[in-house]
Parts: sequence; structure tokens; C-alpha cells
Amino acid sequence: MSGEIHPTAVIDPAARLGAGVRVGPYSIIGAGVEVGDGCDLQHHVTLQGPSTIGACNIFYAYTSIGQQTQDLKYRGEPTYLRIGEGNTFREFVTVHRGTAPDSCTVIGSKGNFLAYSHVAHDCTVGDSVIFSNNGTIAGHVEVGDFAIIGGLTAIHQFCRIGRHAITGGCSKIVQDVPPFMIADGNPATIRGINQVGLERNGFAEENIRRIREAYKLLYRSKFNVKQAVEQIRADLWGTAEIDHLVTFIESSERGIIRRPVRGGEGG
Repeated sequence: MSGEIHPTAVIDPAARLGAGVRVGPYSIIGAGVEVGDGCDLQHHVTLQGPSTIGACNIFYAYTSIGQQTQDLKYRGEPTYLRIGEGNTFREFVTVHRGTAPDSCTVIGSKGNFLAYSHVAHDCTVGDSVIFSNNGTIAGHVEVGDFAIIGGLTAIHQFCRIGRHAITGGCSKIVQDVPPFMIADGNPATIRGINQVGLERNGFAEENIRRIREAYKLLYRSKFNVKQAVEQIRADLWGTAEIDHLVTFIESSERGIIRRPVRGGEGG
């Protein structure tokens, strides 16, 4: 190990640090924590375990990562946290380990978790996500790649946020948000497709058009969900995006948000 360790930092002998890890003043690394090469802990960072943290993650002041779940069912069994590479955790971000024995909270790579955001026990968070300030997900929530959680958004346990979806600030999410959609409000409604996000991420114009047509069938027609999915299969089937959207909807356990915004296309 070759890095910069401040003399006031407290590192458990059972922790493992990779090459070039920087640990700032008054930071604490507990037993069972593995920190990958090139990670940077500013001052007053707490990492607890068992947790495995990939390379080149940045932890800003007062982040608390890998603490035990807040779930009252927890009885002290070993549970885990696994974090990928290249994430940024800003001030006061909290991430908790799983609840049931051997369960795991998982965070992917290249995410940006802004101040006071929270990832609860047993969540699965994909790659290249953004959690805006105070974005909060309850236990067992799944967040897909490139999703954006708006500031002060609260997401109910067991909900899923599809890839490339976005939630508006202060939204209340109690059902699944389909991929590529915008959800906003309290309670949240589907406002349209995340066209700007799709364009920024290089989606072809034809694929965006197909996603928009699928949105219209789901939210601007008289079809119920089953009928809309059947029509999507008939009219739009054959691209990876549409296939993924249909699979997401059909696998939903809580159901997708179905409250459409009134007036206009919203796409």
C-alpha cells in the first residue's frame, strides 16, 4: 500500500487498502472494508463493512458508507455492500448494507451521488446514475443505468426506476417508472419520454421515435397496460429499447405508474 494516510485517521487492521488510496483527517475505515486503488477519502469519511469498494471512488466530507441497515428486522448477521469504480459520493451521502443474512446492497460504476442522498438496504443501483441532492431510495429499490433521481425525490421500497428514466424534484414514487420516461409530481405522473437525456446519450432518432410511440400507446390511448403492450409488440417490436421496455413492464410486481398528465403529448 502506498498512499497518503492522515495521522488522525482510524483504520482497522482488518481493513484492506489498495495502492494510492488517500485517507483524510478524522476518517474511519472499519473491519471488513476493502478499498480499491486510487480512492480518495476527504475528511470525516466513515466506511464500514463488510464492504467491497472498487477503484477511483471519491468520498467527500461526512459521507457514511456501509453502515448497518436501518431495517428493524436486522439482527446483526453479516450483510454486505459492493460498490463499483469511479463513483462520486458528495457530502453526507449514506449507503447501507443489506438486511437478511448474506444479502447485499449493490452500486455500479461512474455514479454521481449528490449531497444528502441515501441508498437503503438491499438496493441495486446501476452505472452512470445521478442522485440529486436529498434523492432517497428505500429498501430493495432498483435503479437502472443512466437514471436520474431528482432532488428530494422519495422512492418507496421495492420500486424500480428504469434505465434512462428521470424523476422530477420533490416527486413521490410508489410504483415502477418505466425506462426512458419522465416521472414527476406527488403522487408522480408520467410526463413524457426523457428525450433530452436520450439525445445526450446518443440514441438514434428512429429509436427515440419508437420510444415516443410506445409512450403514446401506454399513456395516451384507451388501452390498459396489457393491451398497450400487445399493441407495442405488434407495431414497434424489434429494437433493443422496445424489447427492454416491454420486458420491464411485464416483470413489474408493483405495477408501473399509470397516472397520465392531462393535456398535450408530454413527449
